[in-house]
Amino acid sequence: MVRVFTVPGEPKGKGRPRFNPMNPAAHPRTPEATLVYENLIGWEYRRQCKGSFPEKVPVRMQIKAYYTIPASASKKRKQMMANGEERPTKKPDIDNVVKVYADALNHLAYHDDSQVVSITCEKYYSEEPRVEVILSDTEEEL
Repeated sequence: MVRVFTVPGEPKGKGRPRFNPMNPAAHPRTPEATLVYENLIGWEYRRQCKGSFPEKVPVRMQIKAYYTIPASASKKRKQMMANGEERPTKKPDIDNVVKVYADALNHLAYHDDSQVVSITCEKYYSEEPRVEVILSDTEEEL
């Protein structure tokens, strides 16, 4: 079983939890921008894919994050970026990109994120910023 979907727009990472300094006993809360992005991921998954992986089935996740080519780059650098010869080393960190997708798809694409046994994430430049996600059970070859 394979599920493929794309989230349009600049890739974002999971924001750091926030605490209320006036109430030290308060629980951490997820930043609003992260919640909005997680909702977008979930909406795109539901729009482009149907159903979820059965409980206890190991899931493999592949993420390709495409960032906008900077307008300030020279023509030569823009061409190198478009060809994949130069890759982004900018924020968000790749682990935060993985985390926001794993959390957003929890209870939606799979029963629990503990089912994800393999993750690959790569960053590229593109004229069209987006994130492409491939989810498969570990029996499928990608």
